[in-house]
Amino acid sequence: MNRIHNLRSHLSVLRETGQLKEVSREVSLKHELANVAATLARQGGNPVLFQKHTLDKKTYNWPIFTNAVVGPASAATALECEPEGVPERMGYALALENGISPQKVDDEPPWRQNVISGDEIDIDQLPIPIHAENDGGPFITGGVAIAKDPVSGRGNLSYNRMQILGPRTFGFNVNEWRHVMQFYKHQQAKDEPLPMAIAIGLDPAIMIAAAARYDDDELAIVGALRGQPVKVCPGVVADVNIPYDAEIVIEGYLPPHQRQPEGPLAEFHGYYGELWDSPVFEVTAICYRNDPIYQTIIPGWDEHIYLGNVLPREPLLLRFVRHVSKNVTGLHIPPCGNGFLAVVQLDKSNPGEPKNVAMAAFTAHVNIAKVIVVDPDVNIYDTADVLWALTNRVDWELDTFTVGGAQGHEMDPTADSRGVQTKMGIDATYKPERRPYGKRVTYPSVNLQPYIKE
Repeated sequence: MNRIHNLRSHLSVLRETGQLKEVSREVSLKHELANVAATLARQGGNPVLFQKHTLDKKTYNWPIFTNAVVGPASAATALECEPEGVPERMGYALALENGISPQKVDDEPPWRQNVISGDEIDIDQLPIPIHAENDGGPFITGGVAIAKDPVSGRGNLSYNRMQILGPRTFGFNVNEWRHVMQFYKHQQAKDEPLPMAIAIGLDPAIMIAAAARYDDDELAIVGALRGQPVKVCPGVVADVNIPYDAEIVIEGYLPPHQRQPEGPLAEFHGYYGELWDSPVFEVTAICYRNDPIYQTIIPGWDEHIYLGNVLPREPLLLRFVRHVSKNVTGLHIPPCGNGFLAVVQLDKSNPGEPKNVAMAAFTAHVNIAKVIVVDPDVNIYDTADVLWALTNRVDWELDTFTVGGAQGHEMDPTADSRGVQTKMGIDATYKPERRPYGKRVTYPSVNLQPYIKE
């Protein structure tokens, strides 16, 4: 049976496994909280719970959780599997035939314990951080946007940055290709608003599913991951299916023709996104359970990239490269590459195999612009180990190849405005025919507790 089914059970498992860091010291919501969380992500990939925080001399007592899924270890914990099993588990859950649809329940959800509506609504009641130094203001980044297809009625989950624009108004950034934008345009044509809800504080499987591109309700992905349907119930005002175990729910709608400038915000490619003329989200109700836990994602950093670029895409790439070679033993999209880099682990049987595998990765997803192929003795989750292979197993004239004029992502800083760029493959495998060095030096890990007293 799954041990994780909501945010609180997730925190309990993180505490038991020693992964959760808890900060009792008061921190500022302006930059300091994000700086601490980013440092923890950089140094050990730890999820973190902040107990007390301030912004503009106002104190907030709702705990804030972040770094939920920030690397292989935390992803494996969230999905209740081993790190090397994450791509296969995600691949299974993303297959439409394995989806388990959500289940509507009549029970009163915990997030309806407190409901604020009408003139009492004030977004400033929420502990929304200003994350990075040049962000345009406080943004909701860890809220899952819930909508319904106005034609088919199917549910949809997504992430949309939401900047505070007024006491009851957010800017709501949405890309043209998103399902939400298709729903919104349909409502615009009828001159009607699009009802929505934002759920905050969730089972990490819901957070993971919300980042996937999927042709059904993304809650079915969660059902496949957990082996049982997600319990949902309607909003107080919004007619959408909201996870029963959410901590906080913000209900509202997108007016059909209203837009305002919002931004900038730190983006996944490591630069600040520009100011956008975006739809607005008008809040109709703020609902939350007693003693709620707020959740955020540090934008432009590891969790942002891991949710949006790593977990949904590793299964796709793995399927493509294994079609080319059954000798592929692993694949990882490291967050340090912003979703544009893939590392493939290959037990090669032919000197030309690494190049074929790299080309397969390029064609699997348009974002992939650099591919490094390594041997099974290289830890694909350890950037230092991959760098060792690049340094010691690559002759840069013989072991690299480029594909010019290829289609990449428009936001890749190395591409032009239409995403056209030169892609590169690197064969960082051992080549004994060139110079036989033998086995690598290794030292097995040991439990240091008997040796070192703190």
